[in-house]
Amino acid sequence: MLALWQSLFTLLIQTGALVPIGILGLFRWIMWLAKRLPALFYRPIENDYDTTATIVTPVYNEDPVLFRRAIDSWIANGPNRIIAVVDVTDTVCMEIAHSYAEVDVIPIDIPGKRPALAAGVDATDTDIVVLVDSDVIWDADVLKKIKMPFKDPKIGGVGTRQHMYPTNGVRATLWERLADIYLDIRYSDEVPATTRWGRAVSCLSGRTAAYRTKLLQSLREPFLNETFNGIPCMSGDDKRYTCLILQNGYHTWNQLNAQVHSTFNPKFKGFVKQRIRWSRNSFRSDLRALWQGWVWRYPFLAFMLIDKTVAPFTLLVGPVVLVLAIAIGHWELVLALLVWWHLSRAFKILPHLRRRPADLLILPIFIAVTYYMSLVKAYSLFTINEHKWLTRAVAMVDGKAARVSEAAQEGSAAT
Repeated sequence: MLALWQSLFTLLIQTGALVPIGILGLFRWIMWLAKRLPALFYRPIENDYDTTATIVTPVYNEDPVLFRRAIDSWIANGPNRIIAVVDVTDTVCMEIAHSYAEVDVIPIDIPGKRPALAAGVDATDTDIVVLVDSDVIWDADVLKKIKMPFKDPKIGGVGTRQHMYPTNGVRATLWERLADIYLDIRYSDEVPATTRWGRAVSCLSGRTAAYRTKLLQSLREPFLNETFNGIPCMSGDDKRYTCLILQNGYHTWNQLNAQVHSTFNPKFKGFVKQRIRWSRNSFRSDLRALWQGWVWRYPFLAFMLIDKTVAPFTLLVGPVVLVLAIAIGHWELVLALLVWWHLSRAFKILPHLRRRPADLLILPIFIAVTYYMSLVKAYSLFTINEHKWLTRAVAMVDGKAARVSEAAQEGSAAT
């Protein structure tokens, strides 16, 4: 049997049947250049525009130390108001929020992030509302910079540049370092490209994003009542807000000189869970946008959404070829593939390596995880109708977000 496989594979090489694989690789590089080249022409908006702004943060079982650091950084930016919508079960953070004279506290007993965000937006009376996760630490000039794009009345939402902040505040774990690499990839290619061409970023990350207050208030109903295949959606709040902004004819912008710092799950299990949730949210939102057709008003964004949908599956061709080459003992091809993967991946993450040169040492792990993430995304697509938060003890029960035990949350799924 092995001899048969070896003969077939040799025949494939001799007849040039591997040419399609080369063409596929060339296509992936073209798609990378389609993002990287316009990204080189991106520049943040700079002007003297100023307006009133309220910070809204939904709080649920946050680390008290991080929560205090986050609040202190927001206060230093000088917002007109800070609203903390705190889950009634989080008594520690409730007490912390009340200890700040600058923070207005809204207790909420409805589980889920979306109702908390909507409650904060409803209570806002400034021109701009900035939605911020409760563990996000700002640089001193973030608020000033994210206001600037709103001088253009057609811009409805503005995002920021995120960096990984170690959960222990000192040294990052392997999985936090990998998360940091993925952040740098996104903010060096896709985000600046879609900002530069079409002013249509597909997702203003919920870690920190600013919006026109009245616009968000007018979108309350479709935000809270999003469904996919008839099943109510629980997570994906940032993606939903962004799509609603674009769908209503506004543009989205990313102000990459506005720097914020956020924690990521430090363990492998949490790392994977987050990406399953994010991938499901992206598939639901992107497929709906393509199906409804409004995204075609932003041609470059539509092009990127199609590529993001198919890319995980095309990426799996490489490992398949590697396994076949090992099986038949074609060691020259094995060596060529491994060398090429390391060189090409190092080149594509060069912006990150300039910032974190030591991460060159984990390049082999990053490559392996990248291919594993393709399987994770495939799994996410085939389980797209499952609505689990995965990192919170909240799940969809009878079509509504409800508190559940951790064990029940692990096993629950709306199908």
